[in-house]
Amino acid sequence: MSALARRLRLPHACSSVRTYATRIPERPPYRAPDPLVNNPNATYTKLEDDLTFIHRPPPTAPSPWSYTTNPASPLLQSAPTPAGEALPPPTRPGQGAEAEAEAWPRMSDEDLAKMRALRAEDPVRYSRSRLSKMFNCSPNFVAIMAPTKMRERKKILRQRDAEHEEARSKWGVKRAYFEAARKKRRGLW
Repeated sequence: MSALARRLRLPHACSSVRTYATRIPERPPYRAPDPLVNNPNATYTKLEDDLTFIHRPPPTAPSPWSYTTNPASPLLQSAPTPAGEALPPPTRPGQGAEAEAEAWPRMSDEDLAKMRALRAEDPVRYSRSRLSKMFNCSPNFVAIMAPTKMRERKKILRQRDAEHEEARSKWGVKRAYFEAARKKRRGLW
């Protein structure tokens, strides 16, 4: 080797070639073969506009008891209507129309007039729940038969809101924050 070649030669560390892989080789994603390509039972029908309709029969034979293929399927028949048959007994006692009629007996016209008068006299004192206990009826019946006037109802609601606001003023910072967040979420519904 000549002197010039030795001088131009690079040091051993710089002239080496990398002998390791820069990254781990990845397997290509699995591509399942198309089951329609070599299916002997498939029938191909060419349609207009370069469309192909491919029909494959199910892999198992149809059952003679199948409700979906049977033309006399009970699913396709109308349900027989029971004519005058008695209904089964209620599962729990105190259920049904008879039990409801026993729970709330019919109110007389005098009692109904008295209930309306009491409700009109003082709707705060004679609330729905109090009148329902007095006259042995449901609170919804009281609301329907002896409703409060709109101005009275608004007055009661304002009073209730004031009581609630007073209670809210005693809340801590954390509870007030979470309640405000809940209100904001409810507004986005």
